[in-house]
Order: sequence, then C-alpha cells, then structure tokens
Amino acid sequence: MHCEPSSIVVGDRPGWPACLQRASAEPSALVLHLHGGAFTEGVPPCGCAVAALLADAGATVVSLDYPLAPEHPFPAPVEAAYSALAWMARHRRRLGAPHAPLVVAGEEAGGNLGAAVALMARDRAGPALDAQILLSPMLDTCVATASARRAHAGPVGCRWADGWRRYLAQACDALHPYAAPGASLRLAGLPRTLLVTSVDDLLCDETRAYAGRLRDAGVPVQESVLPLATGWPASYRHDAAAAPAWAQPLTDHLRRFIASLEKRTFA
Repeated sequence: MHCEPSSIVVGDRPGWPACLQRASAEPSALVLHLHGGAFTEGVPPCGCAVAALLADAGATVVSLDYPLAPEHPFPAPVEAAYSALAWMARHRRRLGAPHAPLVVAGEEAGGNLGAAVALMARDRAGPALDAQILLSPMLDTCVATASARRAHAGPVGCRWADGWRRYLAQACDALHPYAAPGASLRLAGLPRTLLVTSVDDLLCDETRAYAGRLRDAGVPVQESVLPLATGWPASYRHDAAAAPAWAQPLTDHLRRFIASLEKRTFA
C-alpha cells in the first residue's frame, strides 16, 4: 500500500501544484499522473482514484494539478505537463526513485495530455520515457465514434464535446499533434504503451484505434478491455477514499505492466 500523500510544487518557475504519493517499498516506476476532467475540471487535492491505484501498483506518483481550459487552453496544459516531467527527471533522487523507470500516465483528458507529452519528449530529445499508460484517452476531437454514440455522447450537451471546444481555442489547434495526438502522423519512436478501456467506455473505440496505430508504427503495445461495466470515463473521478468496482482489475493490469518495466521485459 502507498503512504499518505503530500503536496509539492513541480516544474520550472512558477511551477505547478501536485500531489506526491510514494511507494511504500522501492518504487517500480516514477509516474507523472495527469487526471481526467474533460480539460476543464480539476480533482480534490490528493483525491484522485487513479493516482492512488498507480501507487498501490508500486509506483511513486506525482499527480499534477495542471492548468485548465477555458482560462488556459492548448498548449498551456500540455506544456505544464511536459515541464513537470522534465522536472521529475532532474529530481529523481529527491522523489525517492533514482533508478525507477520514468512513466507518464493519464485518464480521459489526462490520457490525451499523457500521449502528447510522450510525443514532446520524443521530439525534444528528452527526458527519456520508459512507458506511457493511457486509460480511455480522449483522442477524437469529433466525439463521433460508435462507442460514443452508444453512450449518447453527441455534440449537444456532451461534456466531452464541450471540453474539446474549450481546450482548442482556435480551430487550427485540432490539427496540432500535441493537441490531438490520436491524429498524429508520426507515432514511431514512442515508448512502450499500456492502453486500457472497458466494454461500456464511451472512449473505447478511440482507445482501441490508437492502440492499432501505435502497433502499426512499431510501438510495443499492451491493450486491455475490461469486460465489466465501469462507468468510464465519468467514474474516473470517483473519490479515492472508496474503491470503485473497477479498482482491483485495473490495479492488476497496472501492477503487471509496471513490473514488466522494472524487469525490462514486455509481452
């Protein structure tokens, strides 16, 4: 189990607030976690369920309180996330994980930011990422997949469509690979990836499509579709104090993937 979380400031001046959860033993990974919320909503301080599950899986986790749209549209959130990742790479020893693999992880809008940060780290020659963990990443700017339609997530009154509109302040932003990494034409050279979705996830189709595109680009990918009703992506914002029904199966996937990084193996 992870220890009690604490608040820190990460990134270069002025920096951004974050929650630190250290693994109780030698960490199997050092993870930058980016929360969901359709680009427009934060989470209670140190109250994110996914961050807690990453810590339970053996990671030391820095969960970033990144700037939100519409006050801070693209590229402010992703630049803050990249700054935090670079800061973490320079301060591994301070974070108690000097030799642990460096990983970026996120759910929903945070999965979008995580995928974008992985592209930025590749394009900017660092920091070197060992893996990315993307849970129901928000990748389709049109919110037009079959799984989204089945969930009745249309362009009117849909928080995810509204979130995209607030995040992308200019129409041309949708063409930028760091804003919409699912549409990027250059995916080669990205780190090994875990993608998780579920049978009732409205972001299921775009998650699985991204997994296929990464494989086509030669990126090692582990893809999992949980065969249970999860309420994703809305239920990612579940209170960390009470474990949701999907907590254990997701933790099992996270633990196996993180352990594979520690052993430098991948299946």
